[in-house]
Amino acid sequence: MKKLLLSIIFYSLGILHLSGHVGHYKNLNYLEYDLFRNNNLIGKHTYKFIYEGNNLKIESEVYFKIKKFNIVLYNYYAKSEENYKDGKFISFKSKTNQNKKEKYVNIQRDSAKNVLKVDGSSFKGETSIDNIIGTWWNHEIVQAKAQISAVSGRIIKQNVEFIGKEDIKVDEKTYQTLHFNFSSSDKKLSDDKKLNTDIWYDDQTKIWIKAAFDKRGYWEYRLKEFR
Repeated sequence: MKKLLLSIIFYSLGILHLSGHVGHYKNLNYLEYDLFRNNNLIGKHTYKFIYEGNNLKIESEVYFKIKKFNIVLYNYYAKSEENYKDGKFISFKSKTNQNKKEKYVNIQRDSAKNVLKVDGSSFKGETSIDNIIGTWWNHEIVQAKAQISAVSGRIIKQNVEFIGKEDIKVDEKTYQTLHFNFSSSDKKLSDDKKLNTDIWYDDQTKIWIKAAFDKRGYWEYRLKEFR
């Protein structure tokens, strides 16, 4: 009941405080996250924000390795590029090597039809222009009815629950955050495809501070550096 009341209060009174566009991050140039599995550091994820006039390009790179007795059991690498013009999403592309399995996605905004055209390894077709890329750095994702997989283009319909305001400590620094839980709307999905992720955003700057989910181990993204 408490969570339900918090959600109602948030969406009726606080949503305007969260709303906006990528221009909200105009002073942000770099984000870096450490990636942990079962509290062991296994990799890193970085975002570079490149501004050219009214254009914004975000270059992302993520990699991790899971080892046991110094033997690599799982190797992951992904690189992506996200583009905006005048604060509006224009395009996204990524390539991922998921333990030697190649995945990709290319997304283009079709302003004439007011849709997003998706060409991905899991989905090809058109989707709502209101859906958002699941790259987590952009807090607008809390308002989207669906996110698009940044790995394969799969459309993931989502429920977003505002858990509450929390003070969390990451890398010896304490942040005042807004805590959200993202879950799949489609309960018929197999467990490996279901979304169940907790995200924390800084209350003032809306910078993504932390993410956590449980899938074949407990995973966390923890903010390491921003500038």
